[in-house]
Amino acid sequence: MPISRAFTALAVLGVLVVASSAWGQTPAQQAVEMAERLVREHDALDHRLDILEKLIDDVLWFDRVGDVAVVEKVRIYGPPLANEPNPPPSGPGNPFKFYTYVFTPREDFGGRKLPLLVLPHGGVHADFTTYHSRIVRELIAQGYIVVAPEYRGSTGYGRGIYRAIDYGGREVGDCLAARDWVVANHPRVDEDRVGLIGWSHGGLITLHSLFDHPDSYVVGFAGVPVSDLVQRMGYLGPSYQRHYEAEYHIDATPRENLEEYKRRSPVWNVEKLTRPVRIHGNVHDEDVNVIEVEHLIQALTTAGKDFEYEIYDLPGGHSFDRLDVPEAWEVRRVIYDFLARYLNPPRPNIELGVQATGRASP
Repeated sequence: MPISRAFTALAVLGVLVVASSAWGQTPAQQAVEMAERLVREHDALDHRLDILEKLIDDVLWFDRVGDVAVVEKVRIYGPPLANEPNPPPSGPGNPFKFYTYVFTPREDFGGRKLPLLVLPHGGVHADFTTYHSRIVRELIAQGYIVVAPEYRGSTGYGRGIYRAIDYGGREVGDCLAARDWVVANHPRVDEDRVGLIGWSHGGLITLHSLFDHPDSYVVGFAGVPVSDLVQRMGYLGPSYQRHYEAEYHIDATPRENLEEYKRRSPVWNVEKLTRPVRIHGNVHDEDVNVIEVEHLIQALTTAGKDFEYEIYDLPGGHSFDRLDVPEAWEVRRVIYDFLARYLNPPRPNIELGVQATGRASP
């Protein structure tokens, strides 16, 4: 909070403390009540700003990729809420409603059926923004249809969607629902060529999707994936832990409910893997420490799973392969070549780089 706002809040609290006796409350009670009100109002403002940013970014999508892709945003539903404290009069268990982006190449590629890639965004709480526009353009150029679900817990849709977060849980079902919607409703999709590509939290969703729904996906790429929530809570500390310990989320620490954190961590579920996957890590990652990715690789190897991986030593930290620099283009070429082996897009060998589209980076 800026210093001026902090002083204002303290001044307001001081006035209320003086007046509290007239209101029948002790100074301590009034101070606590006012502090709670300020927190609620700050939280509400954050959500309103997120909604505004989302509306602006939705317009930008048409500018960034509209020349090569048909951009759609549809509202669909996934599994019910994991915890529904205030169910509607009709009762608990209603499907969870959310938005998803669909990007379809304008080029017809000779009328051929096209492969589909599910691209879940990263972040504990985040959304699918034009940060991904370069990657979407590259995938569209190869002939992929891309679906990017704004699964439960995403920002930009208000407090209710935000607090519906189910990290490593039913968000995976939301991504499956987005996949199924496109397969059922898009005439150009080849339902036998569906894969996933995701980074960070999106990498975790990619792994859980392959583990839990192998009949729905052919292949997946998991970049710098969150892999072990128990390990992660240890090195990121309390400010990160609070997202999971929140009463509307797991509502427990790893010490209090270790099994729940393990259930949501790919590293403790590797025995389920039956589909090809490639995993990337970076020793300079400031977000997903390479120790998490190394633990995942060790677990998969011990379980005797067939998979591909590489640990890079490149600048760029957590975003090392999503930047617009030659090193990142080379890594993305490796990713695209891997996916193309299994999904057979009509034009896999595209040029990568800023000059490939003549557009500046977002």
